Amino acid sequence: MSVVAVIGAQWGDEGKGKIVDLLAEKADAVIRFSGGDNAGHTVINPGGEFKLHIVPSGIFYPRTACIIGNGVVINPRVLLEEIDNLKAKGVHTENLHISDRAHLIMPWHILLDRLDEEKRGPAAIGTTGKGIGPAFADKTARKGIRACDIIDTDTFRLRLSSLIENRNEILTRLYNAAALDFNTVFQEYSAYAVRLAPYIKDTTSMINDLLESGRNIVLEGAQGTMLDTDFGSYPFVTSSSPLAAGACMGSGINPRRIDRVVGIFKAYTTRVGGGPMPTELKDEVGEYIRQRAHEYGTTTGRARRCGWFDAVVGRYSTNLNGFTSGILTRLDVLDEMDTVKICIGYKIGGKTVDRFPADATALERCVPVYEELPGWKVNTSNARKAGELPRNARRYIRRLEELIGCHFHIISIGPRRDQSIVIKNVI
Repeated sequence: MSVVAVIGAQWGDEGKGKIVDLLAEKADAVIRFSGGDNAGHTVINPGGEFKLHIVPSGIFYPRTACIIGNGVVINPRVLLEEIDNLKAKGVHTENLHISDRAHLIMPWHILLDRLDEEKRGPAAIGTTGKGIGPAFADKTARKGIRACDIIDTDTFRLRLSSLIENRNEILTRLYNAAALDFNTVFQEYSAYAVRLAPYIKDTTSMINDLLESGRNIVLEGAQGTMLDTDFGSYPFVTSSSPLAAGACMGSGINPRRIDRVVGIFKAYTTRVGGGPMPTELKDEVGEYIRQRAHEYGTTTGRARRCGWFDAVVGRYSTNLNGFTSGILTRLDVLDEMDTVKICIGYKIGGKTVDRFPADATALERCVPVYEELPGWKVNTSNARKAGELPRNARRYIRRLEELIGCHFHIISIGPRRDQSIVIKNVI
């Protein structure tokens, strides 16, 4: 048995979808444990190209149970659209299960998310506007509606009536927005309940049975470590924990059961939305990376900010998560570079530091200290063994390993499953 947590090691968009799809071949279950439809995982396999937002990336293997864990907030409309799209492309979803403890995104969450961002003006966080933050805030404030609540009509009516009046007060008085109609929301979500009821299960017991029978489980994270509410670039962070520790809370698996933690690193750095990013390249090099790698958000379509690999972030992320393996993705994007750079520290106030600061304002003032290595000027996308990579590419990989304190056991050199160099099995 192996329980493997797959964690984004940077600011998200590291290629977790491809890696989870790759690992799912040997998994009996894939559990998505955090985030909502603000995450986007792109998977390219023999069936085509798929963009997943809530459904776990193991869905393409019928024998693999795909569980949306209690740590995910679900927009029922988006989830049903995703299920319908998968079915239309011949993908079976009978292996999909939804935790009865997962919270739902309600119409007021989306409205409040967008209205609050507008109110912030230049200080906007850069959310996706999908209601994720307000849904998690209500969950913590004990004002949420869970998947189990909508299955029973009487329970749902009571729960909805106790919440919608309060939310309408906020919408109308604070934001001067129109109030939501109880009957409209009730009928809409009651219809969702009919379709989603077959998927909603006591996944806590299901997962425990899998563990007791010695099955292989992959825990699929969303977003990246640097967007963690506590340890990321606060306040420019997400609303649930993308860390390895969050995998326990978001799935119901106790910490002693997780025996491998895999960190996904992109060979350079990207970030979507607001917030500091020390190695961001606002020049032709950054634009070259963006265009060559097509760095645009899966969920929003927004252009991602691009920069050199930040080893300060990488080492910090490794220490927070305790990675037992690293996976390096998008190495092929750097194939045509004459030289490549790695950020090994920050200069701030005339002092060089190698630690990630808690203060976002201080992080904004950080000037990266770079180490420059020669490029390899060779197409790596056809390599299938580490020894087939050019010498300078191997040198770059080794230097990253030294700086972050973690060995890479898979190197991804393209979007397809077969464009992967497996140095050591991680499941």
